[in-house]
Parts: sequence; C-alpha cells; structure tokens
Amino acid sequence: MAKFIFVTGGVVSSLGKGLTCASIGMLLERRGLNVRLQKFDPYINVNPGLLSPAQHGEVYVLDDGSTTDLDLGHYERFTNTKLTWDSSWTTGQIYQRVFEKEARGEYQGSTVQVIPHITNEIKQCILRLGGSDTDVVITEIGGTVGDIESQPYLEAIRQFALDVGKENCLYIHITLIPFLKAAKELKTKPTQYSVGQLRQIGIQPDILICRTEVSLSQDERAKIGLFCNISTDAVIEEKDKDLSIYEVPISLKENRLDQLILNKLHIKNAVSLDLSDWRELVHEIRNPQHEITAAVVGEFAAFREAYKSTYEAIEHAGVKNKTRVRILRVASRDVLQTDTKLELSKANAIIVSGSFGESEIEGKIEAASIARKNNIPFLGIGLGMQAALIEFARNVMHLDNANSTEYDKDTPHPIISLLDEHHIYTRNGGTIKIGADTTVFKLNSKIHNAYENNQIANERFRHKYEFNNQYREQLERSEMKITATSPDGLLVQGVELEKHKWFICVQFHPEFKSQPTKPHPLFATLIKKTINE
Repeated sequence: MAKFIFVTGGVVSSLGKGLTCASIGMLLERRGLNVRLQKFDPYINVNPGLLSPAQHGEVYVLDDGSTTDLDLGHYERFTNTKLTWDSSWTTGQIYQRVFEKEARGEYQGSTVQVIPHITNEIKQCILRLGGSDTDVVITEIGGTVGDIESQPYLEAIRQFALDVGKENCLYIHITLIPFLKAAKELKTKPTQYSVGQLRQIGIQPDILICRTEVSLSQDERAKIGLFCNISTDAVIEEKDKDLSIYEVPISLKENRLDQLILNKLHIKNAVSLDLSDWRELVHEIRNPQHEITAAVVGEFAAFREAYKSTYEAIEHAGVKNKTRVRILRVASRDVLQTDTKLELSKANAIIVSGSFGESEIEGKIEAASIARKNNIPFLGIGLGMQAALIEFARNVMHLDNANSTEYDKDTPHPIISLLDEHHIYTRNGGTIKIGADTTVFKLNSKIHNAYENNQIANERFRHKYEFNNQYREQLERSEMKITATSPDGLLVQGVELEKHKWFICVQFHPEFKSQPTKPHPLFATLIKKTINE
C-alpha cells in the first residue's frame, strides 16, 4: 500500500509549500521510491486556465492538456514523476464532481453536505494516485491553516488517517518563525498558534518545517517541539536562500528530512541518497564564468510569477553555459517607448513570451523587430512567434497592415488565423490546441541543430491561432524559413531566420519541459549564442 504525506502551511501564505513538496518528492525519488504529487487549491474556479497570471501566476500546462497551478511546474522541474489531470484540483472542480454525481442519482436522494460528500470526494482524489506502482503520494493543501476555504481539505486529510491507518500517513506543517530585528529575537508564538489550530481540527503534525531568516538554536527548536508536541529532531530549519531555490533540497537533506520521513512511515527499502549532480548545479550557479542580460517581454512583466517557468528555464540554460543571466523584465506596452527600445537594443538576448488575455501585441511585434534588425539572439514563444511573423510580414514581405485575426478581424493580410477544424481540441467548452504533441524539424536547420540533430520532439502547446498557410509559399521564398511542423506537415510550429545570428520562434512552450540538470535545448542554445558568437 502507498504511503501518504500531507503538506499544510500556517502563519502566512507564500511560504513555499510547492517548492518544499517538490524537494521532498525529489529526495524520496532519489531514495529509490516511486512518488506521485498533487495539489488542492481552495479557490472556486473550475478552470485554472482562465485565471489571470497577474493574480495567480502562470498557468502551467501538463502533457494531457490540463491547465494547473504553477506549483506543478516545481514538481516537474525537481522530480521525474508523472503529472496528470488528477494531480491538480480546485474547490470548484471538487464541487462540480459532487453536483454531477448528485444529478446522476448516485447519492440516492441523500442530503448533499460538506461532510461526508465533499470530504469523501477529496479523499477519492487522493486515493486515485496511490496505485500499486506508487510508494508515496505527496499532497499539498493550498492556502493557510485558518482560512475558511481550506477547512474541507483539512477535515478530509484528518479523516484519511482513520481510513488507511495513521502508520500510512504523515503530516508536515510549514510555518514562519519571524525575526524581530529591533529586539533581535526569533518569535515562535505564531507557529505555536498555527499548530494549535491544526490540533483543534484533529491533526497533529509529525514534522514542522520552519521558514526563518536566521538559524534556529537547539534551545529554540526544543521550545518549538515542546509547545507543538513534536520531538526536537522533527523541527526542521529552512532558512531563506540568498542565491537559488535549487539549494532547498540540499538544505532539507542536511537536516535529515528524507531519513526522518522514511523512519516515520516505516519505509525500509530505500537506497542511499546521491545529490552530487545537484551540488554541482548549485556550485555552477555560485561560480559563473560569464554574465549576460536577457530581456523577457510580456504583458505581465510586473508580476514575477507570471512567467515563472520561462525565468527558470533561462536560469537552467545559464547554468549549462556557466553564465549568470540577468533578466530584464519588459512590459509589452512599454516597448513602443523610445527609452525601452534603446534598452532592448542593448540586451544580449530577447525572449517574447506567450500570452493570456490582453496581449499588447504591438509591443511584442516591435520587440521582434528590434531583435531582427540588431542581430540579437531571439526566442519567440507562442504568441511571440506570431508577433515575429506579423512583424516580418509587414516590414520584409511588404504585406501592409498584416495582423492576426485575433486582434484585427478585418486585416487585409491575416498572416495568423484560427486553427483549422482538424487540429482543434475541445477543453472546458472552448476550442484550443493544448497539451503535448509531436513536432518535426527540418534537417540541418538551426532548430534541428539545437535539438542535437533529433528530428522529432514532444512539446506542449496552448493556443487557438496558427500561421495562415495561404501565405506559406510566399514566406518560404523569403529569408524566414519554416523549420518545424506538425507530423502531417500542415501546421507551422517553428520558423527561423537564415542569416540572423540566432532567431528562432516556436508555437509550443519549451519552458514547460526544462529542468535544472536538463535545460531545454532552445533556451540552452539561445544563451550559448550570446556568449560564443
């Protein structure tokens, strides 16, 4: 039978539960265990894909087309676990499933209530991951203990231990230990209060992970353990990291968290832990040989979490090339201003990101123009590719007022238009190409070389609009070449400029496939071009 770990957070939000879950998953995976991860988000939205990145960070896309919270990106970057639609749940989705069961008569006329119907549904979502091929399921409960929205989840995981046996469950609580600089003291009372709230619900944490600015003394750990009814060795210090989030698994290992979990869950068959490659990763981050500036252009540049996977993929690529990459965040709306144009023209690389909602397309078009005219290494992603094609059509192919029908339905030259009916996938009532699909590269092209001469790749998509094949022959006669397509050759999934230092655009989202020790080839090659040529 699988073992189950539940991770909750207290005192304040944004303590890094997702990052901690990912790190725990990585440590256990490297101890030889098969791990599955999932997250419950307490918001009522049914479709996370419709959440604004300005409020909730990026929308992360899985292979099966599920749109999820950005924490699942941490899970995939740190582990090799398979994530699917049942790895991410919102309160809206839970309630929707209950409503559907009630409509089908599965409750046989019973009064539908939070307990037992909602809590049972939550427990079923957890159990679905605990198959015969899984050793440990790690479940993150979004929100903060004390939030009214999280109460059904806490009640469900309390009941869960009764269902499967406490020996098969482990509760980890992440809290903040604030440091008052004026008094030069760490304050443990907020943690005591948060744990007290959990205990009132009926959950006694087995392990406390304490976020802190300064180190905890042995006396402070003993005090926390005493008042929270936890052994001192189960009070784990997690200091803020001054350099990189990729230090977190090493820190948790040094605090023997992996062995503590194995002991408490009575897991005997684990192998020894080797983090040598991860330590090398952190060493490279600390000791770069080069430094460059990469501009990321997007409408949500002011919100760091909106392009989380893109920023992480850039860091992965920098590490591979022994390079510290300074990221210049540029709002699309600002690109048309003279000062911003000048700033972009001085960047070592330019990346134009995908989009959500209002795209500020003209700013992205101008960014592509700056990269093309100044021979700056460029990567266009999703709408970034479409913007580059519009710019090229207007200024090189002389197709006046060329545009996407998404932004100008009456454009005389719809270089970008809606997907044709043969390539549409239906998701949540809308039409969109989403999830993993195959891309085929043109032999000896720049993108083919970036993928180390592999002609086929599996990448993730999320878009409604495509390059209009009516302009295909005209485009191929120009310097902009089509070098990536769908297997049937009908969809243009990548283009590049022949005479440019490195100008590649793709319709898919490579940032979702990048890992710290396995950077995505497009990002890795982009950074390489900025330092070697």
